[in-house]
Amino acid sequence: MLSHNRKVVYSTERKVQQSGIWARALESIEKERSNQRNISRTFKVLREIWLNIKIEKIDMHEGIIVKVLLDSGAIGIFMDKKITARHGFKLQRLERPIQVRNMDGMNNSTRAIIYQIEVNVYYKNYVKRIRMNVCDLGKTNIILGILWLQAHNPEINWEMRKVKITRCLPLCNRTG
Repeated sequence: MLSHNRKVVYSTERKVQQSGIWARALESIEKERSNQRNISRTFKVLREIWLNIKIEKIDMHEGIIVKVLLDSGAIGIFMDKKITARHGFKLQRLERPIQVRNMDGMNNSTRAIIYQIEVNVYYKNYVKRIRMNVCDLGKTNIILGILWLQAHNPEINWEMRKVKITRCLPLCNRTG
């Protein structure tokens, strides 16, 4: 019985090979592999969305306008340590430090996040109290990562570089 099944498989393979389907399939696979070899990964962000938002100190209700990067490659929500120092945001020490790496896999210059801040965020009709981890972001003021994007599910028009926050998920508990 087993040998009969082998004969059927071999004869089916011969028919496929003779019909040219096999050759076309192999050619297609080889073409795909050669295309993959030519793809190189870059760390340069090709599509960026920047927003101007207002962040407000909770204790004093003083606010500043900052430029924010929406970054689906970042996991959390981050504010640059230079902004917190310059504007006197109240730092809250974390119970346990959070190890942080840059997108190139190298350790961030702050090595670990040991502080966070809590601020009110205003963007168009959106108002939300948010905790941000404080670390070195270089030239970027704030990064809203995938956790924020998932919670708020913004409508993003990539061509116009417009963002609408109209369909937050229940875990957002949006106040505005």
